[in-house]
Order: sequence, then C-alpha cells, then structure tokens
Amino acid sequence: MSATTVSRSRSATSVKAVTYARVSSAAQVRRGHGVDSQEARCRDFAKAKGYEVVESFRDEGVSGGLIDRPGMLSMLSFLAKQDGAERRVVIIDDISRLARDLHAHIQLRQRIADVGAELESPSVEFGEDSDSILVENLLASVSQHQRQKNAEQVLNRMKARVLAGYWLFYPAWGYRYENVSGHGKMLVPDEPNASIVKEALEGYASGRFQSQSEVKRFLERHASIPRAKWGEVRVSQVNDMLRRPLYAGLLSVPKWNLHLLPGKHEPLISVQTFQAVQDRLDGVAVAPYRPDLNLDFPLRGVVNCGECGGAMTGAWSKGRSKRYAYYWCQNRKCSMHRKNIRKETIEGDLSQLLNSLTPTRELFAAVRAMLTDLWQARIDSVDERAAEANVKAGQLDRKIGQLMDRVLATDSPTLIAAYEDQIKMLESQKLALLEKAAKKAKPARSFEELYRTAVTFLSNPGRLWDTGDYDLQRLVLRLVFPERVEYSKSEGYRTAGIAEPMRLLMGLKGPKNEMVELGGIEPPTSCMPCKRSTN
Repeated sequence: MSATTVSRSRSATSVKAVTYARVSSAAQVRRGHGVDSQEARCRDFAKAKGYEVVESFRDEGVSGGLIDRPGMLSMLSFLAKQDGAERRVVIIDDISRLARDLHAHIQLRQRIADVGAELESPSVEFGEDSDSILVENLLASVSQHQRQKNAEQVLNRMKARVLAGYWLFYPAWGYRYENVSGHGKMLVPDEPNASIVKEALEGYASGRFQSQSEVKRFLERHASIPRAKWGEVRVSQVNDMLRRPLYAGLLSVPKWNLHLLPGKHEPLISVQTFQAVQDRLDGVAVAPYRPDLNLDFPLRGVVNCGECGGAMTGAWSKGRSKRYAYYWCQNRKCSMHRKNIRKETIEGDLSQLLNSLTPTRELFAAVRAMLTDLWQARIDSVDERAAEANVKAGQLDRKIGQLMDRVLATDSPTLIAAYEDQIKMLESQKLALLEKAAKKAKPARSFEELYRTAVTFLSNPGRLWDTGDYDLQRLVLRLVFPERVEYSKSEGYRTAGIAEPMRLLMGLKGPKNEMVELGGIEPPTSCMPCKRSTN
C-alpha cells in the first residue's frame, strides 16, 4: 500500500474526503435511519480532522459479503478521476460497514488503495504495520463471524416458526398473509382464488379433470388466477399447485428436511384428497397439453364417425361473411371424409339424446328411500371407523418411533436416507388416518343437499349439457357414455352404451319395480357393524 504511505506526507489542509455508508436490512432502508446516522458520524469525524467532504456514497439493502456493490463501485470510479496531487480519504463509520466478510474486506481495502485513497474511521485506526494489519483482519473476521451467526439465528428462528406450524414463504394461490391475534402473520384463505383452487384440486382428485391440461384450462377461465406474461397459466404452475401439501394444511420445506408437518392455517382440501391427487400424478400417465383442444368443440375426442368408426374432429371454416364451425371424419379412406356436419346439428342431436335420459318420478322416490336408509347406516358406523383409524394411527406412530431409533443408531448415510423415506411415508399415512378419525359423525353437508346435487344430474343430464359450460359438458359426456359414441350424418347418433348408473335408472321402469329392503331376500340376520336387525 505504498500510495497510502506517500499520501500521509501531504498536508491535512489538502485532504479531500468521501463518506461511505451501508445497511443490509430492508427494514433499515424503510426506516431511513441506518445510513443517515452513519453518514452524520462520518461527517463529524471529517470536520474534527479538518477534512473537506466532497461526496457521500451509500449502499442500501446490500449484503456485507458482496464486493461489487453499486455505491462502492461509484465511489471507486469517483476517486479514480480525482487529482492525484491531493490526499484522498474514505471515511466509514465502522469496519463492518465496509464488509462483513474477511475476503471481501481485504479486496475492497486493496481497491481503495489502488485508486490512491486511504481508509479511516472514528471506530478503528487503520495502519500499515504488522500489528495494525493483524488487528484489522481480526476485527474483519469478528464482523464475518457476527454476520454468519446472525444468519444462523435467523435460520433457526425460521425453522422454529415452521415447526410451530406457520408458513414463511411466498403464499400459494388461494392464500394471503394476515395478522391474526395470537398467531402473528399467518396464511388465510384468499377468495375467490381459494374456492377456485379447491375446486381444481378436488376435480383432479375425483377424475372430473382427466389431465393437468384440463386443470390448466379450468384455471384460465378465472381472471383472478395469476398467469404468465403471454396470458396463460403455465403447465409448471399447475403441477406445482397439485404437488403442494400446503393446501391440505401441511408444511414441507425439503431444503430444511422438514416434511408434512401440521400447519396452523386453514386447509382448502383434506389430506385424503391431497393423497388422491399425488396417487394420480405418480401412477397415471398424463396426456400432454394439446393446443387444438379448445372450448368451441366439446365433442372432439368423444364422437366417432358412424361410417368407419374413426375419430371425428372439429374446426372453424371461413365463409364469405363469417366463420362456421363443423365436425368431420378424419379417415381419408372413409366415404364421409371431409363431409362437414354443422356444429349446431351434431351437438343439438346430442342434447336431444341426453334429454331423453329422464327416469320416472316414481323411480326417484324409490331411489330416495333406498339412499336415505344407506345414508343412515353409514352415519351409524362413523364412530367405529373413527376408533379403528385411531388404533391404526397409533400403530403407525409406534413404527415411526422404531425407525427413528434406527436412524439414531446407525452412521450409514444410505440406511439413514432409507429410514427417512419410510418415516415420510408413514407420517403421511398417519396424518390421513388422524384426519379421518377427527371427522364428526354429523356430515359437513346434509343428505338433502347431496341428494339434490346428484339428482340434478341424474334427473336430466341434458340440462347440464345445455348450459354451454365446457367443463360441465365434458363431465356429462364422461358420466353418461363409458365409451365413444358414433354419429352418422344421415341417421344421427347410433345406439350408444350408457354408463351403469344411468342404464340402471332407465331400465327400472314399470309397476312391478319395488325397492328391496337392506336385508335383501335372505332371512333376517344381524347386520355389522350397526348391530341392528335388517327386518
């Protein structure tokens, strides 16, 4: 540092000083006191030394472990342009303001010397002798240790917060942060996105949405759901949503080795629903997103040509004054290839077919009575199922304890990883059982509500088709027709196979149909688990 030694021979009256201040905390930047107080102390020091402060530099919200900082780079550039005949000094409030990393401190000290400036501070005296350099490096090491210790303490507090059941990171779709009495800042459902995400997750778990692409299209129908710059929901965002245990009230932070911890926030779905989603994601091949599937042609992929049995497709055709929608056969060898069928014709014929599937009022009365009896029998067995779930959860808890003992007893990384994988699986099963056991005998929705929902579809599936809602139309097609249906341009829809529930309701007609009691036609016996006579 020869430049520094030479500069000390110059008179104090020619010293030009700059101040440098830095804070790493965003909170300090918002409060506006950190850098201001540092700069004021540096100016007081310069005044006492008789230095002229010609410029001030600062870095706000920048880590002390970084070397290339905007304020620091501007200061070095400014100093390099100054007259070399004058002595130049950089004043910092404390050694930790220059850097909180020994490597960064040494490099910045050298850069300041390279532009012909010296480093001074009201808190520490910098020198060029070996003892001064040792003290300086020790102070820089202590500052680095404090930074690392602070980071460890922050991390430990964050882990403790997660272990206590609170999410700390960016909120997932359907949640927002809110200060809650007794909890502090925590996740709460954010409507309408909470209901939209809930419907998407439950729809995928139940099979209403057959692929992630269908979930994607469902989400894109709602303007409140965030999307990419090009106006679409990314497939990766859909997959991330389906994989998040957060929606089931569970917390997982893999980088901290924390998995499926019970959270304090309100879940949007049950653990069983979440597990059903994971089973589908892991066990069922998902069809890739097809851009040619759109809301205009709900029968695409459902209807086959009545002449050759090949798949029919649909598209828009441009006329002289407007566009027209058609379906046609794709088989080049078929006599109906490229012979268009108007969209309103083929979809209108399907509406008539669906509206014809209407069971009699008398049949619904019999079905209602049967379902009421089954509903009551199921409620009567809830307590026994809950007790059984508690017993199984206890057994899993003991197995988890045994695996934890094995983890502590071994030094093999391979065995530890295997045991931890088993523990994660058992914890997931235990949570599902505890959730099942915690359910009350009284269902969340009454029989009347659930019955009305089912009857709305069974009484007239054509009514749901006629809504024009793409998702409802696809759902109706899956529930009514187990296989593709065939359509002939001249004959209309061929005899289609009807799904078992609809076929049963359509077949049970006539005055001789009567409901059979739960006991069936066998002699009365004691029914398990409700322990009541079936007569």
